[in-house]
Amino acid sequence: MIFPRLFPSAFAFVLLLAPHQALASDEAFEFWLNPSFSADLDSDTGLELETAQRFRSASDGRPDTYFFRLWVNQDLADNVTLSGAVEQRFNNGDDDERRLIQQLSTRHGVLRTRLRLEQRFEGGQGGRMGLRLRPRLGVNVPLDDEGKWAAKGDAELFWTLRSTGAGGDTGITGLRTQVGLGYDVSDNLSLSLIYLRQQDFRDGRPDRIGHAPLIGIEFSL
Repeated sequence: MIFPRLFPSAFAFVLLLAPHQALASDEAFEFWLNPSFSADLDSDTGLELETAQRFRSASDGRPDTYFFRLWVNQDLADNVTLSGAVEQRFNNGDDDERRLIQQLSTRHGVLRTRLRLEQRFEGGQGGRMGLRLRPRLGVNVPLDDEGKWAAKGDAELFWTLRSTGAGGDTGITGLRTQVGLGYDVSDNLSLSLIYLRQQDFRDGRPDRIGHAPLIGIEFSL
C-alpha cells in the first residue's frame, strides 16, 4: 500500500515529487491564486479565511473553481497543529460543493507533514457524502540567514474512501506535487510562487493532468 510508505522514507518523497507520466493523459494549463487572512484568538488558537481562484480552459471541460474556507487552528505543541474547517466551493458550469475538513499538521526541522480528512457534499440537499483522505509530505528549507526566503516542495496523495456518486472511482485517485519559493515581506505578509502539477487518476479513461503557476498571499493580523 502507498500510504504506509509515504512518511518514513525520504526516498518515497522524491519519487512522489517527480512527475508521474501516464501512458495516456489529458493535459492542460491552469492559473491558481491562493490569498488567505489569519488572526490569533489567543497564544495557541487562530482563525484563518482561506480563498482560492483556479482559472482553467473552458474549451476542455474543466470549470473555473473558487472556494472560501474558514479554519480554526489549535496548536497542540510547538510543532503540532490541529485544524478544522468548513468550505464552500463554486465550480463554474458544474455542481458546487461543500466540505467539512479535519487536519493535523506537524513540523520536524525542514520536514512538513499534513494529514487531511474531508467530508464532501456535491450538488443539492440530500446528496451522497464523499469521504477522502489526503496525506502530504513536504520540505521548507530556509535560504538566507534572516529566514525571509525559503524553498518549498511537497507531494500529496488523494485517497478516495467513498465517492460522492454511486459507482465513482475510489482508492488513490490523485497526486499533487508542488515546488517553489516563499518570501516573508514582513511579520504580517508572506508571498509564494509555486509550480503545481495535479494528476487525477481515472479508471478506464486517460489521466487528467493540470500544470499551474500558483501565487500565494498570506496576511496575518
